Amino acid sequence: MRRESPTSMPVTRPASVPLGLALCVCLPLWGAAAAPDTPPGYGVAVTTAGRALLLAADEAAWAHASVVTWGPAPYETRFRALWSDDGLHLRFDATDPSPWNTMTKRDEHLWEEEVVEIFLDPDRSGRHYYELEISPANVVCDLDMISPMPNYKSDFAWDLAGLETRAHAAKDAADLTTGWTATAFLPWRGLRALPSAARVSTPPRPGDRWRFNVFRIDRPGGKANPEKDAVQVAWSPPSLKSFHDPSAFRDFVFLGPTR
Repeated sequence: MRRESPTSMPVTRPASVPLGLALCVCLPLWGAAAAPDTPPGYGVAVTTAGRALLLAADEAAWAHASVVTWGPAPYETRFRALWSDDGLHLRFDATDPSPWNTMTKRDEHLWEEEVVEIFLDPDRSGRHYYELEISPANVVCDLDMISPMPNYKSDFAWDLAGLETRAHAAKDAADLTTGWTATAFLPWRGLRALPSAARVSTPPRPGDRWRFNVFRIDRPGGKANPEKDAVQVAWSPPSLKSFHDPSAFRDFVFLGPTR
């Protein structure tokens, strides 16, 4: 898998596990009663939980967030999101008996190792969408994806101001590694600097619909052989041999407070 320099083009990601075969279990799905040819989206619930608890992956704080699950065993990934007046809260739980990393600097080519990812398209245009990647060591790559294939263009100099992330190892009762969790807080004030977010309301209004997709890259071959048996899967499988396929993005619906 090859990616051009950060000043030119972003990555095309052919999947060693076919993208179209990604397992998807979604509980619950927003829009499940829509027309059969309309893929279900994700409903983002409102939260009043404290940011520190959400970043710490406190289970009670995340209890009412919807969950989507995808990927082949033993590399399943679960995603959740919540929103508040201050920003958007994200959580990924990645099953992985041996997570690894070597990169330590922001905006390095993290996709060449192991990551979870989200693409957020606030104005639904498929341009200037936000890409965030987090490694098991809490190293971040984020950028403004100006345009996807076939005319890739990205801005690696663009960083989300105020972004906060955490990565936590998951272990079983025998203290063996079972996976890792990544959490993130995306403040609305930082997102407003993204051209596509400047055209929508931030904070959003209940019922507002963005577009998004989430991804996982796992490399069980480890540092010595990262391409061997690489797993690269999307929740909503793209039709192209690239994650950067806005036609595969799904609705990201901001829900109102529950009564």
